[in-house]
Amino acid sequence: MAQQFIFPYPSPVGTLTLAGTEDAITGLWFRNQKYFGSTLNTQAVEKQTPALRLAAQWLDSYFHGENPAPELPLAPSGSPFRQAVWEILCRIPYGSLTTYGTIARQLAQQTGKAVSAQAVGGAVGHNPISILIPCHRVVGAAGSLTGYAAGIDTKIQLLRLEGVSMEHLFRPDGVPL
Repeated sequence: MAQQFIFPYPSPVGTLTLAGTEDAITGLWFRNQKYFGSTLNTQAVEKQTPALRLAAQWLDSYFHGENPAPELPLAPSGSPFRQAVWEILCRIPYGSLTTYGTIARQLAQQTGKAVSAQAVGGAVGHNPISILIPCHRVVGAAGSLTGYAAGIDTKIQLLRLEGVSMEHLFRPDGVPL
């Protein structure tokens, strides 16, 4: 495996940890996030590489309310199933939402095999490159925000930043937003 590097990025939702090689982004985690650093090499060194600089510029635009160009060198580590889910996540447009069930149906069409929304939820929850692979844009079928590895309040902040209409969404405990 190529040498990994980490770089802290201060954001409006807290300090993020960017991870990557010289050429690709391999991780982006919120502090105290579930599965923090799950794909991070224990020998990672703090250094801002060209790939991590690109990610930081993308995040600067994003947190200023812009829809940055999606062309980033992403290299998440995961099973073929997770990779397929994350690829679909990357196609969810800025300011839009989809559901776990919709992603499951897309995968079923691609593979010819039945896929459960729960299996999709597991892959979404293990996304190692938060925000850049926009797992925050996935909600339950009825509009429940369900879980988010960085917490529901962070998910709400990201969706509001993107201008998502929140009127039909609610917290996992049923409380409307």
